[in-house]
Amino acid sequence: MSAIQLTDVTVVLGGAPVVDRVDLTFDEGGWVALIGPNGAGKTTLLRAIARLVPFSGSIELEGRPTAAMRRSELSRLIAVVPQDPSTPPWMTVGEYVLLGRTPHLGPLAKEGRLDLEAAARALERLDLSGFGERPLGTLSGGEKQRVVVARALAQEARIILLDEPTAALDIGHQQQALDLLDALRLESELTLVAAMHDLTLAAQYAERMVLLDHGRVVADGLPRDVLTEETIARHYGAAIDIVPVDGRVAVVPRRTTSVRE
Repeated sequence: MSAIQLTDVTVVLGGAPVVDRVDLTFDEGGWVALIGPNGAGKTTLLRAIARLVPFSGSIELEGRPTAAMRRSELSRLIAVVPQDPSTPPWMTVGEYVLLGRTPHLGPLAKEGRLDLEAAARALERLDLSGFGERPLGTLSGGEKQRVVVARALAQEARIILLDEPTAALDIGHQQQALDLLDALRLESELTLVAAMHDLTLAAQYAERMVLLDHGRVVADGLPRDVLTEETIARHYGAAIDIVPVDGRVAVVPRRTTSVRE
């Protein structure tokens, strides 16, 4: 059974289609990278899957239409790591990560032992165990991003949607976060769908790439098949070289101006 199925999905914002008649199926336990130039519709597509923007067409999660799900039920299935999350500066890291347990709580219920343990595991996995009492306002951008990922992990959803999950991280924490997500995916059969600008990083981790341009799917397949010099030139307007790296590929920008000796 597929984890996510989109049929003829269209999102219109400001009178213009930002996502335009998209048909996609994402298998359970897979890692899919959504790529494309700025304004291609990557973030909007993620928001449509999470039912955060209105759309036409059909989106199903594990065979059930999202339109028929209560918000709490949807949140138990999907965790979202946004690019610009709301992080109240006065809230502590521990309190923020515990918010990931909200979909599992009944009305007016307080967090129990299992919720605290889930939050603690998430903090430990993101190398944040000593941060529980730190206010969010005291964190660096990279630390804050790791806390947002920890909140998503504490939610223990089977599908995780990520919008530029490594944008604020240094190279070490980029690798740590993506390695962790990949390990959790394999251990727990999580489905990961991530909008990513760094094509090389996406190619190192994603099993499949979907290239969007002007809201439409223009390429879909293995990273080595989607990331070609011709395709990147056509849709990004960039001159690049594709370099094989241990069975994957790296995207290297090609300088187009002359270099002084």
